[in-house]
Amino acid sequence: MRALALSALLAVLLVPTLSSIQPSAAPITKAPAHKTKHALKAETFAKGLVHPWGLAFLPDGRLLVTERPGRLRIVGKDGKLSPPVSGAPKVHASGQGGLLDVALAPDFAASRTIYLSFADPRDGSRTGTSLARARLAGDGEGAALQDVKVIFRQEPSYASSNHFGSRIVFARDGSLFLTMGDRYSARDEAQNPANHLGKLVRLTAEGAPHPGNPKREGWRPEIWSIGHRNVQAAALHPQTGRLWTIEHGARGGDEINIPEAGKNYGWPVITYGRDYSYAKIGEGTHKAGMEQPVYYWDPSIAPSGAAFYTGDLFPEWKGNLFVGALAGQALHRLVLDGEAVVGEERLLGDLGERIRDVRDGPDGALWLLTDSPDGSVLRVVPR
Repeated sequence: MRALALSALLAVLLVPTLSSIQPSAAPITKAPAHKTKHALKAETFAKGLVHPWGLAFLPDGRLLVTERPGRLRIVGKDGKLSPPVSGAPKVHASGQGGLLDVALAPDFAASRTIYLSFADPRDGSRTGTSLARARLAGDGEGAALQDVKVIFRQEPSYASSNHFGSRIVFARDGSLFLTMGDRYSARDEAQNPANHLGKLVRLTAEGAPHPGNPKREGWRPEIWSIGHRNVQAAALHPQTGRLWTIEHGARGGDEINIPEAGKNYGWPVITYGRDYSYAKIGEGTHKAGMEQPVYYWDPSIAPSGAAFYTGDLFPEWKGNLFVGALAGQALHRLVLDGEAVVGEERLLGDLGERIRDVRDGPDGALWLLTDSPDGSVLRVVPR
């Protein structure tokens, strides 16, 4: 009898534990496997970067690369790193924080203006995502950022070193999108349109709210969409001009979205993931008034960096979306039919590298950043 009672007790205790590790009720959106027909390789173009985070192509073929500890470097056409460009803003270089994304202004050739997102040290231990604009002056060892101005600050500041978001994407009309995370410990605030936590904002080139933003009661005027967890990948579709974002889930539930003005993307009320403790998050996977993702991963890949391929080196890749994976240590190729994901391929898993950023290069190659203390710039080309 004692053995039977013990067995019954164990069964009761194990039921919630086992159910908590099952996938969410909705079917996992796992697309059929695809395979690239032509052999490829990842060439090391530059190395010796400390946790590189963002990459931008200069018109003359050189690169701008951020390093999370707070350095901006110019990478020459020969792959050599410049000394740190002087004048970079002071950053909170801890946890996931630091100097993050970099983007050229659409008129860079004439203005030499660049934009930098970064974890901004505020009062005491508080931090937040900020966006700075500056003019890149000089070249090589004499390069410097001048007229540096912080044009936007995430509010409120929060005592956390996680979930800064921070991807910068310019729209075709010259406005820019900036992604901002929920700061991890303040996830419920992603549903509060009166602040910037877990939000996507659309700004003018000067950092003001874009006049075309949704005008909804209680929403700050710079907010485009709400209910995001931590978007570290974003890219503009080359045909439609629509913004696609890819955000981290918790344990499962990484999402691809095409954020629309004034819409709510659900976090943390709905999600396809569970908490790191395996506890349930929110109310489930669906709720009226909240948007469903285009695609999601379970288990998580930890997405960072995204680009649509437009080059000619891999004709079969035209129009495909590529997403970097940190925990997944791979490059994910997503085959699209319109705005639906119809195929997926995992590439470069043999490298064992955390892929931080993905860019569609002007030379037809895909360019990647690897996230490590000895990070690299990689160039993906046919073998």
